[in-house]
Amino acid sequence: MPARQTALGLAAAAVAAVGLVAWALLPERQEVETRVVSRGALAVTVRDDGVTRIRERYVVSAPLAGRATRVEMHVGDGVSAEDTVLCSIEPTDPALLDPRAVAEAEARVEAAKGVVGHAEAALERARVVADYAAAELERARRLAPDRVISETQLDEAERAFYTGTEDVAAAGHAVTVARYELVTAEAALVRTRPGVDDTAPDGGWRMAIRAPADGRILRVFHESSGPVALGQALVEVGDPADLEAVIDLVSEDAVKVRPGQRATIGAWGGDEPLEARVRVVEPRGFTKVSPLGVEEQRVNVILDLVSPPERRPTLGDDFRVEARIEVDRVDDAVLVPLSALFRMGNARGAYVVDGGRARLVAVEVGRRGEGFAEVLEGLSGGEQVIAYPPDTIRDGAPVRPR
Repeated sequence: MPARQTALGLAAAAVAAVGLVAWALLPERQEVETRVVSRGALAVTVRDDGVTRIRERYVVSAPLAGRATRVEMHVGDGVSAEDTVLCSIEPTDPALLDPRAVAEAEARVEAAKGVVGHAEAALERARVVADYAAAELERARRLAPDRVISETQLDEAERAFYTGTEDVAAAGHAVTVARYELVTAEAALVRTRPGVDDTAPDGGWRMAIRAPADGRILRVFHESSGPVALGQALVEVGDPADLEAVIDLVSEDAVKVRPGQRATIGAWGGDEPLEARVRVVEPRGFTKVSPLGVEEQRVNVILDLVSPPERRPTLGDDFRVEARIEVDRVDDAVLVPLSALFRMGNARGAYVVDGGRARLVAVEVGRRGEGFAEVLEGLSGGEQVIAYPPDTIRDGAPVRPR
């Protein structure tokens, strides 16, 4: 009996030893991170950075050349199209003359005075001749009825009278021209001598430049008083509350965008994203170099901000924003996290946790959204899949959810 008990004890010890060896040789369960395959709506979006800009901006330019007065308003000041005067434009001052040019201008003035005197003398001479012709005509008209003078002599007297009258008119015009030439010559001496103040009295001609629309001053191009050329920019005006966003998408994403699609504006500095809507996709692209030095074809997409200005009081012109544009949507779909998918040849695969082991499943995906993809085949919902599966995971490997 003792011998039999001893044999049974040795057999039990041998079985236990074999069990311990088998347990020691079993592969260790890997700790993995899991996600749940769910059902729900999937929004397919494209996203990129952009900037805001005022929809309607007005650059006020000089309508004529002259001297613009100082713009007393500053960037950010409000303006009204009805009563805000930005600045005024006055005639420019004549150029300063050097001593030689001054002497020449004074000589031309004296010459013009001489021409005026000569023209006035010619006018007086024409008047004397005209008066004499008028007296001769009166005498001829008295003698003609008595046949004292001939008809030819009467005609000659009338011709002399009319000729004298026209000579007086011509001499008068010559005097007027000579006087204007004198004024022109004298004008060359206005404000030509340093230290001499020939400023015209107040109330001279000037043109007021008014604000073209209600809003705020965005930029002042010509602040101080000084000469301006025709068409020179003076002030830029716009309404910061009337904003739009310009998002430059890569051309592959831009072809998916259509006017009217919903969008959200984030990373603008506020607590909540802003609602927006696509207004236009510009028909022409451009080349832009990425931060990595790669040339990319980009397309500008213009978004209208739907959120009221009260939700974005501090958002202004040319501020950086980030936009997500919804290009497609599925209301009811099986959703698998993108972190659980990996390439498996030409298809996609995922590891499903089944009975403590990883089971490899081929997955056919459709549309992709933010962090999720639509499952067409392979998963039905509710499964636990391994997120970011390590290279050590194989089909059938024991795993333990973290």
